[in-house]
Amino acid sequence: MKICVFCSANQQIDPDFFTLTKELGLWMAEAGHTLVYGGVNCGLMECVAKAVHETGGRTIGVIPQIVEQGGRISQYVDVEILCDNLSDRKQLMQDKSDVFIALPGGIGTLDEIFSMAASATIGYHQKPVILYNMKGFWDGLTTMLDGLHAHGVTRKQWRTYIQVASSLDDIKTLLEGVPQVAD
Repeated sequence: MKICVFCSANQQIDPDFFTLTKELGLWMAEAGHTLVYGGVNCGLMECVAKAVHETGGRTIGVIPQIVEQGGRISQYVDVEILCDNLSDRKQLMQDKSDVFIALPGGIGTLDEIFSMAASATIGYHQKPVILYNMKGFWDGLTTMLDGLHAHGVTRKQWRTYIQVASSLDDIKTLLEGVPQVAD
């Protein structure tokens, strides 16, 4: 399957996040899955791509022109899909992927998570959106989402559209039976 990974492009984060990200990338490649990601050459993005690529897996980088112009494309991108901007990037990632997994990340990662979840709420897709809650990284977000539901501003419980995994084994379980998109 094609697994889209949203994550940080920063290096100065918890080293355990890199260890867990590498573990995810190794599993993806060994299981025959393809990585779809932002194509940047630093942070967790570079870590997951390197693990997939060096283990014989395939990587697809969806890369905005500004990243290309800045010379920040990862050497571990097997297939480059260039796009105009972040909106195009998210749409291409949605179209090309079977599932979305969010690792620790910042504002861009939040934007990607919520774009995919919002698209699911109105029926554009029925693909899983998974928060990989490494070391409780997403606890604050899940608390906020519970608060939104408690205040009645969400039509359905948020876990209808966003699932939470605390380990690679949880991710594997959540991915059982996920339908795959055609190339």
